[in-house]
Amino acid sequence: MGGPIDASSKYSNVEANSMAHYENKRHMIESDMSSMEQNGGLQRGDYEGDNFRLHMVTWNVATADPPDDISSLLHFDSSEDADLYVIGLQEVYSGPLRFMSEVVFDDPWSYVLMTALAPRQYVKVSSIRMQGLLLLIFSKLEHLPFIRDIQATYTRTGIFGYWGNKGGVSIRLSLYGHMLCFLNCHLAAHMKHAAERVVEFEYITDTQTFNSEKDERILDHRLVFWFGDLNFRIQDHGLHFVRTCISNQNYSLLWSKDQLIMLKQKEKLLQEFEEGPLDFQPTYKFDVNTDTYDSSSKKRKPAWTDRILWRLRPKASHTDKQDRYGDGPDAKDVMPLEEAEEYLLEIRQDLYTSNMEYSISDHKPVTGIFTLKLKKIYTTPLVHLQAEGEWSADIDATLLYSPLQPFPSNTWDWIGLYKVGFTSVSDYITYTWVKDDEVSIDEDAIKVYVSKEEIPVRGGECMLGYYCNTLQCIIGVSEPFRVHESKVVIEEGLMHEKINSLDQIVATENIRN
Repeated sequence: MGGPIDASSKYSNVEANSMAHYENKRHMIESDMSSMEQNGGLQRGDYEGDNFRLHMVTWNVATADPPDDISSLLHFDSSEDADLYVIGLQEVYSGPLRFMSEVVFDDPWSYVLMTALAPRQYVKVSSIRMQGLLLLIFSKLEHLPFIRDIQATYTRTGIFGYWGNKGGVSIRLSLYGHMLCFLNCHLAAHMKHAAERVVEFEYITDTQTFNSEKDERILDHRLVFWFGDLNFRIQDHGLHFVRTCISNQNYSLLWSKDQLIMLKQKEKLLQEFEEGPLDFQPTYKFDVNTDTYDSSSKKRKPAWTDRILWRLRPKASHTDKQDRYGDGPDAKDVMPLEEAEEYLLEIRQDLYTSNMEYSISDHKPVTGIFTLKLKKIYTTPLVHLQAEGEWSADIDATLLYSPLQPFPSNTWDWIGLYKVGFTSVSDYITYTWVKDDEVSIDEDAIKVYVSKEEIPVRGGECMLGYYCNTLQCIIGVSEPFRVHESKVVIEEGLMHEKINSLDQIVATENIRN
């Protein structure tokens, strides 16, 4: 469920002349670096709409296992709950033995995050893993039926010899009809490779595609978040000056020599992305388990390598924009003005900071909290679900579902039985194939059969979820209902013998409660 682990490179599909184009681009950027100045700015606006709180984290974990407590990272003490959590990690340990176990089980980071968020009614809607890069998205349960058309993909980079754990993983989805894309990157390292970093980013955005006519590429999406260990450094300033500015919290004195801010003055693609002010301590490089910057013989200069940026799709009505490479007309679409006005979407950044309390890595995590203001394009689930009658392992059960809107159903759709507080789409107790197990159809609902052999004998608080294979998501959830303990098993004293792996899921949860 966590995406491709050992996949082949995408570069085999790229023409040789395309590679030459990116090489030329790299040289052009290098020649312009010395003349660039600071860039900034955050545009905001107000309009009526629904507010959604987005909590984002990027963290290069340097192969470390997760800490025991991540509540501070996820701001559990905040007075406002997040609607979506987006967690992008880099350098997750990817040794061969760990990979073998993760084919069957979730990696330690995914497990810790799911375990922390599930009791708060958050569900993992998607994840993707490419070696050390990991991206996970969690949603409040109430939003789950309105997060649709989920697709995930990845791109390895290695044009200039950087191969393996560098590249980008992304997840795109529709949130109440608005297309969002989240891109987690780990780009080329070292001070001298700023140009390569830009070229790698452009390569990822140009070549990474989704199965969609309207939103095929990353930049076609209504809102794009670009984040990760982007590896941009602070150039020209000496180590002593940089550390003095940090000690005095005079961060603004360093901005003019931050490579990403400098490059935004020249690079058209980068100019389309917004970023909040860097009013926090640089997040790299620390001695592990300390708050001390690199004390080794290399004494690497501190830098804001870990960043979160975003791009709201332009509302412009013109179509003859100059291509950002200077090679011809711009091929990417802009949102039709009438559509942008009818279904407004705005973004406001509420927090952008580093989390200094975590020291398991030589990087500190960075958190960005956003308010998305949007007008919902759809407000009704595609399917209504409910359990019919009483459920227990003593008798076969039935459930009812009613399509509320047309959707692309097929023979691979299924309905899962979940415990309340389930962690992810795959965390079902059991499931039934929608088409195979239909019992009857009337004007109001379709009845589906569930064998008593599939129902846990211990019972518990459960709910149903309809998974649409075409949309790759749950499109309807039922209200919670009680599955009763099996009276037959209790009366015959067979509880121990009858408990199977499905029952253990519910039994463990009942013991915890």
